[in-house]
Amino acid sequence: MYEVGRAKIKEFVDAIGDTDPVHRDPEAARAAGFPDVVAPPTFTTILNLELINTIVSDPKLGLDYGRMVHGDQSFEYHRPVVAGDRLVAVGSVQSIMSRAGNDFIVLRAEITTESGEPRVTGTAQLVVRDAGVDS
Repeated sequence: MYEVGRAKIKEFVDAIGDTDPVHRDPEAARAAGFPDVVAPPTFTTILNLELINTIVSDPKLGLDYGRMVHGDQSFEYHRPVVAGDRLVAVGSVQSIMSRAGNDFIVLRAEITTESGEPRVTGTAQLVVRDAGVDS
């Protein structure tokens, strides 16, 4: 569980240079229809990346991280994340296939509130080049 706080949102928007007041000022956020400051859409990358790293580092999957590259990534946003949300992220391997000597792994991340309200669904494709070839 990850509790979204105003300070974490501020750190994130400072890092990406976003100056929109709905990310910093509770009054501006409420005036825009949000219950509190709203996180930018990319904020949930914090959770998504942690899930990906957990999955790809699992020894049972047997991935050679040194041959892995990022192939593709997409996000489906269901509702904005706001300060006070308590988020839960569940990751899974959606598919694995081999083609032309490379393994293609598709990972899925479902990010919801702890009460189950969907926030973001993320999908990432990773490619393991020359899978099965000894270094």
